[in-house]
Amino acid sequence: MIFKTFPLVRFTAVLFCVATLNTNAQSIDSTIQSVMDMRSVGPAGMSGRVTSIDAETDNPEVIYIGTASGGVWKSVSGGITWDPIFDDNPLLGIGSVAINQSNTDELWVGTGEGNPRNSHTSGGGIYKSIDAGKTWDMKGLEATKNIHRVIINEQNSNVVFACAMGSIWGPNPERGVYRTKDGGDTWENVLFVSDSVGCAELIQDPTNPNKLFAAMWEYGRQPWTFNSGGSGSGLYVTYDGGDNWTLLDQEKNGLPEGPLGRMGLAISAANPDIVYALIESAKTGLYKSTDGGVNWDLVSTENIGNRPFYYAEIHADPQNENVLFNLWSYFSKSIDGGKTFSTIMDYPAYHPDHHAFYIHPKNSDFMIEGNDGGLNITRDGGKSWEFVRNLPLAQFYHINVDDETPYNIYGGMQDNGSWKGPGFVWHVDGIRNEDWQEILFGDGFDVVPVPNSGGQAYAMYQGGSVNRINTNTGKQVSIQPVHPEGKTLRYNWNGAISIDPHNSKAVYMGSQFLHYSTDMGNSWKLLSEDLTTNDSLKQKQSESGGLTLDATQAENFTTITCISPSEMDANEVWVGTDDGRIHYTLDQGEKWNEIQIKGMPKGAWVAQIETSPVTQGEVFIAVNDYRRNNFNTYLFHSLDYGKKWENIASDRAIKGYTHCIVQDKVQTDLLFLGTEHGLYISTDSGENWSQWTENFPSVSVIDLKIQERFGDLIIGTFGRAAYVLDDITPLRELALQNTTEFDSEFTLFKPQQAYQSTYSRPKGERFRGDHFFSGENKHSGAKFFYQLALNDSLDEKDQKISVAILTSAGDSIRQFEVDAKDGFNEFMWRLDAKGQRFPSRNIREKDAAESGGGFLLPGTYSVSASYDGIQSETTVEVLSDPRMEFNVPDNYLNGIERTNQLAEEASATFEILQRARKSLLLSHTLLEAYPEDSVLVQLLDSAKTLVKRIDKLEEWYMSPRDEVGYE
Repeated sequence: MIFKTFPLVRFTAVLFCVATLNTNAQSIDSTIQSVMDMRSVGPAGMSGRVTSIDAETDNPEVIYIGTASGGVWKSVSGGITWDPIFDDNPLLGIGSVAINQSNTDELWVGTGEGNPRNSHTSGGGIYKSIDAGKTWDMKGLEATKNIHRVIINEQNSNVVFACAMGSIWGPNPERGVYRTKDGGDTWENVLFVSDSVGCAELIQDPTNPNKLFAAMWEYGRQPWTFNSGGSGSGLYVTYDGGDNWTLLDQEKNGLPEGPLGRMGLAISAANPDIVYALIESAKTGLYKSTDGGVNWDLVSTENIGNRPFYYAEIHADPQNENVLFNLWSYFSKSIDGGKTFSTIMDYPAYHPDHHAFYIHPKNSDFMIEGNDGGLNITRDGGKSWEFVRNLPLAQFYHINVDDETPYNIYGGMQDNGSWKGPGFVWHVDGIRNEDWQEILFGDGFDVVPVPNSGGQAYAMYQGGSVNRINTNTGKQVSIQPVHPEGKTLRYNWNGAISIDPHNSKAVYMGSQFLHYSTDMGNSWKLLSEDLTTNDSLKQKQSESGGLTLDATQAENFTTITCISPSEMDANEVWVGTDDGRIHYTLDQGEKWNEIQIKGMPKGAWVAQIETSPVTQGEVFIAVNDYRRNNFNTYLFHSLDYGKKWENIASDRAIKGYTHCIVQDKVQTDLLFLGTEHGLYISTDSGENWSQWTENFPSVSVIDLKIQERFGDLIIGTFGRAAYVLDDITPLRELALQNTTEFDSEFTLFKPQQAYQSTYSRPKGERFRGDHFFSGENKHSGAKFFYQLALNDSLDEKDQKISVAILTSAGDSIRQFEVDAKDGFNEFMWRLDAKGQRFPSRNIREKDAAESGGGFLLPGTYSVSASYDGIQSETTVEVLSDPRMEFNVPDNYLNGIERTNQLAEEASATFEILQRARKSLLLSHTLLEAYPEDSVLVQLLDSAKTLVKRIDKLEEWYMSPRDEVGYE
């Protein structure tokens, strides 16, 4: 059957522009973002899903990878070091990365992951760079949602093909194979089947760029089911660069009988007459053509894959057409043309679930493989592999934090277990991978630390399989509730759990019912009837998958997704479900009230409920509906227990559907919102929103917590691991003043508490090299934010802020100056007192700055700062290191004072010697200018003798002048 070019729709590339604010909105001053500390804390040892790989053929040390939801990364060192190069763009879900090998500065990126699982990240078009990834231009195809492959015509790089899968969540016409002939300025849809059939794979004959094979796939996902396969699926070939396509079939070509599902395709440059197709059908098999794709034979049905919807990639060795690589749960290799396969990357040494592969076209020993856990590289043909351990790509489903010092961050990751790691460390070299500890394997979800329990926490894997774990010893106990009458319980893939804020031993758990335990999960009672719609038509998860059964609990439905007990009222609990039902109780479940929200789509997914921690009756509900192909933004707010609601996050103000919301306890107008495309902040209860862009990409923000004692915002991302925004004091001040920028002559803000901590050596290597991850650490000492209107009339030398640290008695113990900077800025104090002036061979200038000395005792200190006659004051609390017992001897302060006094006297004496020595040397120089006689000789000898005597006296204080070096 011959197909002409399918409905010829021309798409002109336009600048991708998404409004980030309402027309009346005010953005938070960008300098405030730049001064505050946004830290990436990892981990990277457990990385995340890699979806695409390419490298420069002539310089394979240059590698690019695309990731499921963490953007594009580049290495110029063969995989030793990596940099993100796509972070300035509005989304980070990547389906394909391709290099123009004839001009390696030209790169193409198709957005939207091509692996349509339940936690899939959609994209928004195709991007092009002409400077090796420094800058990017959006080149159209926004509505295609997911571009799984980009093919560049190497003979004419203006011709590019995009394999568009379309939306995974519902029909859309923007799918199929697209072609540009002008470098992306315009596009044609050259192969279209239907609005439910997308392009799942596209390959090009290495010797003939006009010959391409396209695997078209009928598929679709709904919240409660997934279907792979249908009459629209098929394998197509074109011989004229996409103008005409031929559908290959069973009768004429030997392909399996339909319906067909997803396909993987491969062709080798060693012999392009050999083409392989891994075809999902009633009996999935590997097919092979030896005549360039006209006729096909079944080669194998054994050991060829298990979950085609999630991984269906095969790759032929460019040096040997009989060597075939197959990516599935395992990574296997055939050396006999696909008849048999053997595993070359076995679990548990290597992470399973393989998605991306690169093999060098001229050196088959060099291969790169990407999976759910990150990236591996081999240079010996797969005999040994190196795991890349410095790519922080973790996809957190939830994030949590405890109240330890330093505090710990907890969270579960997509296919990568549940983890505990520090928010900051008191050792040098930052937060290492070794600082993170896996506490439970499986797909990780919510991890809830139990306060004051000696390291206990709740953690779960898919389907509500919850465990109580001692994070110090590793002991774990399964505590999943069962129904007292033996009824089958339905737990969400990402189950709901919450600590009772009024009883640390009590915990809530959600199935279709709300369960409650007061003994840390040893026993449970029911607090509700079924709170879902209990729609039996949407409870057939065991049948999900289509042609290939895939019942992993990912499609569990009519379940509770979030539980929010009120901190204000021990009897108040709110519950949301995946099928759009919202209930609350004010009497611990005796009576439940169902909420209806005008403007909320019926049946939409309730992602998170946040009951206000300080205001009774106030509640926020993050709702999303993308799983039904509705990508609109919903965040509902009520002040009266749900009698009236307002959507405070419109599509005009926010990029991406909502995931999570947290309200600050200190300034309740301060809100933090996590969306699919970034972090947003409001200082006026949601009337206006600003996206946080400084040192933070437009990544999916899946969960948020505030560490109350430190005032830090903990951010769980789905694609870039965990971040911490240190000390939200400036944002609290903005909320207090109901503004988005500060306007004062000079104001010093009160800092967070500071610790006199001791820093140790880190775990692991001492000399670590460059292939290493170091998460950004919290600053040491005290950090002071200030706002200043600079007086431009002052001389540059007078543009200083004078700072004085005083005791409670008003005694000044430290003074220093910092450069004055206009606007919002910060300076640091090391928590040190005035330093001793030790003996020095450099004569001290009269106006020399005061040096810092030893650390202060814990306590509350006053801080006075002045600029141009304007003074601002605050206090800072200095705390001792809680890991060590701190006792101050009665004579401690007297000893410090006496030490300083002796050091000052020694310095003064030594300075006299230095001045005398300087005078003698000057006299010696002047005398040498006179004619020599006996008196002059005697004077010169006397000067030398005195200098030598001074040098001997110096040695009472320090090493001789001619002593250098050390061992």
